[in-house]
Amino acid sequence: MHRDYDVAIVGGGLLGSAIAWGLGRLGKRVAVLDEGDIAKRASRANFALVWVQSKGLGMPAYTGWTVRASETWSTLAAELKEQTGLDVCHQRNGGFHLTLSDAEFEQRAQLVTRMHNQVGAADYSMEMLSASEVRKMLPLIGPEVSGGSFCPLDGHVNSLRTFRAFHTGFRQFGVDYFPEQPVSAICRDGGEFRLSTPKGEIHAGKIVLAAGNANQTLAPMVGLSAPMGPTRGQIVVTERTMPFLPHPLTTIRQTDEGTVMIGDSKEDELDDRVLRHPINAAMADRAQRMFPHLARLNVVRSWAGIRVMPQDGFPIYDQSETHPGAFVACCHSGVTLAPNHAFEIARMVAVGALEPELVGAFSARRFASDGAATTDIR
Repeated sequence: MHRDYDVAIVGGGLLGSAIAWGLGRLGKRVAVLDEGDIAKRASRANFALVWVQSKGLGMPAYTGWTVRASETWSTLAAELKEQTGLDVCHQRNGGFHLTLSDAEFEQRAQLVTRMHNQVGAADYSMEMLSASEVRKMLPLIGPEVSGGSFCPLDGHVNSLRTFRAFHTGFRQFGVDYFPEQPVSAICRDGGEFRLSTPKGEIHAGKIVLAAGNANQTLAPMVGLSAPMGPTRGQIVVTERTMPFLPHPLTTIRQTDEGTVMIGDSKEDELDDRVLRHPINAAMADRAQRMFPHLARLNVVRSWAGIRVMPQDGFPIYDQSETHPGAFVACCHSGVTLAPNHAFEIARMVAVGALEPELVGAFSARRFASDGAATTDIR
């Protein structure tokens, strides 16, 4: 087993896997060190959306970064399919956020206005539609739907297949994957990093911390900061049904297999071993009010997961001044931002420096100032 690498990536979830694939694609010798399935993986709580609308309120740079990912997702999907034969079922057909009362509609309209009025934000054509306009695109909506917002750049993918494609692909590139090897210590000695794991040390010229909420503990080992504020979410999945939802919603999507995913809870509780049935009931109630025929479907599975979440909801990308060659990457939107991580962040790590505008926008140094912004994280 090789123990000396160009780059060691700590974390084998969707974020770390995307960066590993991108570095392998560039011909780098890469090791991925992963906790394995004992980890509280964010992938268990993801909704598989490639989502643009409402992203970046309070941080216009995040809006542009998200639009950039949406524009590049088709390229990533094509490359993964060509390399691995796996179709990640990427669709970019526009998405909705539906409202169930006049008050909700007005609240959403105010958000859309605030997004459009942000100085420096990318234009992604989010607009409010009346109930009659929504019904032309989603004929099966219920009578309580008062309208909603629509963004043509939104879409979704098969996220589990995307995860598998990254792992299949980076192994074909020669990337070494080490499961059940959590990193307990990191030091820099003689121009290289030494990462301690239960099965020995891994040496690498550079490291990328992509370990989700665990980055908060790992980052200080290399002179970085990753203030995290994880949340818990629950997801409900129904049995397969007829195709009825050609556009994903923030809270409901029909998968390529025909099942329906429902989920929009946000809890401070971080125990993912139990389900809170009143939360599932509230989510299911809103879903069947939006699409009444969902009330006839059986629920086939439900689970809870812990979301990776920087304290203000925006991504963190940083490089260490005290430990040159050390990088940290944290974000909630691992699915949406996968192309940026695979193509852009991987390229920057390969050359040894993040682009100044990226660091300027997303550095954790922003937490040192008062009044950190907040965002709609969906």
